[in-house]
Amino acid sequence: MRERSTRTLPVILMIALIFFASSAGFAQDTKKIADSAGRSVEIPKRIFRVMAAGPPASILLYTLAPEKMIGWVRAPNPAEKAFLKESARDLPEYGRLTGRGGTANLENVLSFKPDLIIDIGGVGPTYVSLANNVQEQTKIPYVLLDGTFTKTPQMYRLLGDLLDVKDRAEELARYADETLNGLQARIAGIPDVERPRIYYGRGVNGLETGLAGSINLEVLERVGAINVAAAAGTGGLTRVSMEQILSWNPDVLLTLDPAFYRSVGTDPLWASVKAVQDNRIYLAPNLPFGWFDAPPGVNRLIGVRWLTSILYPKQFPENLQVTTRQFYKLFYQVDLTDAQVAMLLTTATSKSER
Repeated sequence: MRERSTRTLPVILMIALIFFASSAGFAQDTKKIADSAGRSVEIPKRIFRVMAAGPPASILLYTLAPEKMIGWVRAPNPAEKAFLKESARDLPEYGRLTGRGGTANLENVLSFKPDLIIDIGGVGPTYVSLANNVQEQTKIPYVLLDGTFTKTPQMYRLLGDLLDVKDRAEELARYADETLNGLQARIAGIPDVERPRIYYGRGVNGLETGLAGSINLEVLERVGAINVAAAAGTGGLTRVSMEQILSWNPDVLLTLDPAFYRSVGTDPLWASVKAVQDNRIYLAPNLPFGWFDAPPGVNRLIGVRWLTSILYPKQFPENLQVTTRQFYKLFYQVDLTDAQVAMLLTTATSKSER
């Protein structure tokens, strides 16, 4: 009996060694990282399926690693699909986890089986609480990235490291760094008298705008132009009156709304505004994503190039058509046709600049 027990001991030891080796292997399959909110998050070392919590994160992920996307926060419409990589156009929609109008439920999140959830934007207590709650309920690691526009290069590099696409991330980060920082020397040399006073009008009547410090006006701030609505204070989006706009008398009007763009030039209420008299009214392109806003993500990098070109043609004589093709090829991985370039730029440049 004693001899039989002795013989089984090596077998038991072997099983134990296999168990501990396997456990060690499992432990090595994850790593802890610190996200932009300072949260310690344990993530898989190899990540194949990524879910974006909101539109800015969805665009960041698409530009960096479309092969790791499991779907869209909002499925692209037919017009948008034409400007997206074919393999990503028809990925399913799962809704948004964060921001206003959240539509994703946790059961749906689990059904997509993501290895990782990413969100880019605010990293304050509200977003930390949301991330912690989702992570606790789903057991899926949830990483928060700082969506401040100037931190775009760092965010590409951080996410590139997490997703093991460092070379691609570095290529995009270099472009972002040159756009956000490399152009600043030329912008800094522009005299104050040549910096246009701009009103950004949202909505069908153009009476919604962004105050000083609004995330929706970060592009304007980056190109050194003057936001006339800053005179109304600091904050986010707000409603203003026609009387305020007339008193500001902007040199340039920017808008995202096609209806406002079509009507403002012949609207008697706006007739005395300098921008209308000088025909300096621009409709920001929005395919597949907005150039100026909506959402406030990495898609705005082309907006910086666009605005420097139309606001400061002497200092930035680069061909906007070439710039547009290069950006779409690098970030959206599509080759634009002549018709697509014309569609994007026709309303984005004044008659005298076309």
